[in-house]
Amino acid sequence: MISPAFFDRSAVCVAEALIGTTLEVNGVGGVIVETEAYTMEDPASHSFTGPTVRNASMFGAAGSAYVYRSYGLHWCLNFVCEAGSAVLIRALEPTIGTTAMRLRRSTDNPRILCAGPGRLCQALAVSQNLDGFSLFCAPFRLSSGPGTIKTCRGTRVGISKAADLPWRFGASGSIYLSRSFPRSP
Repeated sequence: MISPAFFDRSAVCVAEALIGTTLEVNGVGGVIVETEAYTMEDPASHSFTGPTVRNASMFGAAGSAYVYRSYGLHWCLNFVCEAGSAVLIRALEPTIGTTAMRLRRSTDNPRILCAGPGRLCQALAVSQNLDGFSLFCAPFRLSSGPGTIKTCRGTRVGISKAADLPWRFGASGSIYLSRSFPRSP
């Protein structure tokens, strides 16, 4: 069951456990297929230097949203875990409200509707307005997946600090990932 206690633990554990969970924002969403973990001890994390106005939500209640703008261009949706840690939602398999997603993203290609944090937020109409909102009430809806999903693990993308940490998780074989994972030897 997904509850505040589910999120009140290590972001690395939560990031992997979220694979296969269904996320909806105002009735539009899909199955989470890719995540990345960020902790307070991680130099790539927004919380590494402590609380600021920008990252205040990362120090809020476990199970709330942390939304920020990346490079001044794209919104990114994160789920707050232990204080100062969060999971970036990198990709969804779009399953609910795909017509709305296609209109928002101006594409009919289902593979790229929600592949990447910026695309995902555009498809789900996530913006700064949702920063700090609880994931347990509207407009959010989280539900457990149908069962165990085989996951893969690799290094995070698009960062320069602590880029070697294997804190990126994905649904093995998913065509909806933002980037593929290296094959295991």
